[in-house]
Amino acid sequence: MGQQENLNAAASANRIHISFFGCRNAGKSSVVNAVTGQDLAVVSDVKGTTTDPVRKAMELLPLGPVVLIDTPGFDDEGALGELRVKKARQILNRTDIAVLVVDHTAGLKEEDKLLLALFEEKKIPSLVVLNKSDLPAAPETEEYKSIQALSAGKNRPEILRISAGTGEGIDLLKETLGRLAPKEDPSHTVTAGLLKDGDLAVLVIPIDKAAPKGRLIMPQQMTIRSILDSGAMTLVVRESELPQALSRLREEPAIVITDSQVFRTVSKLVPEQVPLTSFSILMAKYKGFLETSIRGAAAIEKLEDGDRVLMAEGCTHHRQCGDIGTVKIPAWLKQSTGKKLEIHTSSGSDFPDDLTPYSLIIHCGGCMITEREVLYRMKCAEDQQVPFTNYGIAIAKMNGILERSIRVFPEIHSLIS
Repeated sequence: MGQQENLNAAASANRIHISFFGCRNAGKSSVVNAVTGQDLAVVSDVKGTTTDPVRKAMELLPLGPVVLIDTPGFDDEGALGELRVKKARQILNRTDIAVLVVDHTAGLKEEDKLLLALFEEKKIPSLVVLNKSDLPAAPETEEYKSIQALSAGKNRPEILRISAGTGEGIDLLKETLGRLAPKEDPSHTVTAGLLKDGDLAVLVIPIDKAAPKGRLIMPQQMTIRSILDSGAMTLVVRESELPQALSRLREEPAIVITDSQVFRTVSKLVPEQVPLTSFSILMAKYKGFLETSIRGAAAIEKLEDGDRVLMAEGCTHHRQCGDIGTVKIPAWLKQSTGKKLEIHTSSGSDFPDDLTPYSLIIHCGGCMITEREVLYRMKCAEDQQVPFTNYGIAIAKMNGILERSIRVFPEIHSLIS
């Protein structure tokens, strides 16, 4: 596989997200184009040219695979401007590094100060670039003093003078982004702590109409890679072949990991003493919202007629007739509770701001969105006192196997034992 193929294979959720913010005509799009060396964003002297966030997945040295996001002007006006500003705020939830672009000739504006305060509030590593530094600065401008006063201690943003027009400071900007990039923790993997060298993990992956043709979905790929990196071995089967596979093994596997939609079937086939969990539950642990999901699942038993349940997905995809999020789980939920529930759905970035109409949110594993955004959604639900759980946990709860499915995490198992 060539370098470009490797790059294309990197999921968006596993890339560093670098977002460029600022007021209209600060030169955000010009800076993005200078950093990428491409005409990624439309550049114009007319204010408000960028009307929606523009994303580009690419390789950016020295960081590697990244997603660059050019946002609308934060000082946009009118009803349409408010929508653009709302979009820019939403981008913060999936941002790993925030770059504030300030027009050196105009100086720091109130909107810039608000953005810096938001970066600090959300604990996003950030830096300020004073663009158009080849031109005279605004009279009596004190950019450095103003910016330094807004942030304190180790969260204080670094300040760079650059010119997107001449290329001055662009290389330094790239190097600085590299320093700010979150450092990868090699121990933070999907199956961390579950397997040791030489262990065997059995993975159960159903192949039906909903399965992507010719490939595995992201949580399955990530799990296989994590198992291999741990020095363990993996045996991949469909649920129909699971009994035969288990009977051929000389000793019991260290763990069985299954697709959630066949959780009930697999739980009956796997001996009680063999650890069992699902890809979705592993993703909840990996993304950092497993404990909240376990607590949130308790709300399933409290649902009443007329309650609204939000099925939330982090990505958009072509839905098959037996789609897990919009068809199967809602049907199991109604069957399990015996209640007449109102099911709502959201996908991609279309996650509601107001969650109060809902009695429960059931989220996917979040494999296609960043950990920061998954945790942001979880926090929104917690702040609005709406129970938040995930696909795998909800399915295990409805099938009476939740306790067994999280037994592999002793530190969390105590929550329901």
